[in-house]
Amino acid sequence: MRNFQTLEHITIDDAAGILYIISGDQPMPARLAFRREGSYIAISCSYGPIEIALRPRFEELTRILARLHPVQGLQTTRQVGTGQAYIGLGLGQEDSLVIRPTIVADATGHMCFNLLLPKSVREALFSWLPVEEAPVSE
Repeated sequence: MRNFQTLEHITIDDAAGILYIISGDQPMPARLAFRREGSYIAISCSYGPIEIALRPRFEELTRILARLHPVQGLQTTRQVGTGQAYIGLGLGQEDSLVIRPTIVADATGHMCFNLLLPKSVREALFSWLPVEEAPVSE
């Protein structure tokens, strides 16, 4: 039931401190934007005029990202945020990052973007944040 949009182009606006990740050359590309705001990180996910804006704690987001491991059969294994507004995160095939910014209305429904960042884009995002990847225990 989920249709994932791959975001593969990165632009960094150093003056504003914003990292943009967008889908290919489409008339209305999906866009993900990150900006550090003190102990929080502002995240905007948009497609045309529709936007989900979230502001999780920076340390919580980077800690969760550092500890992600692929789990067979699960697209997202961790969440950052609250029960009403959160980002589902997971590692997919070939170390791609699954990001699902979600706003929950109530038990009857939610609004969500299903995004996929290929390994090279994930690595660039982790470097920009920065995320110290946790060592794999053997």
